[in-house]
Amino acid sequence: MTTTQALVIDDSRAMRLILGDLLQQLGYQTSEAGDGQQAITLLEGDDTIPSLALVDWNMPVMNGLEFIRAVRQKPCYSNMKLLVVTSEAEVGQMVEALTAGADEYLMKPFSSEALACKLEMMGLQRAQRA
Repeated sequence: MTTTQALVIDDSRAMRLILGDLLQQLGYQTSEAGDGQQAITLLEGDDTIPSLALVDWNMPVMNGLEFIRAVRQKPCYSNMKLLVVTSEAEVGQMVEALTAGADEYLMKPFSSEALACKLEMMGLQRAQRA
């Protein structure tokens, strides 16, 4: 049985650790990047495409919106689910992220139950542990 892969993209090391831990509790194997460009480099250097990417909005080098647009331009990533996890509460930004290709939007702070619920809404069940 294979483990479901998830990519956590956030410039906050603490947030990457928190999200990674929550995803691991749900059965995901995680990798992480500190900004969108690092995430693109990671994706391009790996044969395995994650099922899911959790994407922060505000990051240096390449922000979350730029990452979403870059990923959605490449057909090989079309099945990867993108969940924006951010403290940005402006409705216009939510709409912009969803229009660019994000699948869902989760506001910080959030509970582990809220994350699990969003993943379920996106059609992602709890990952199977290897």
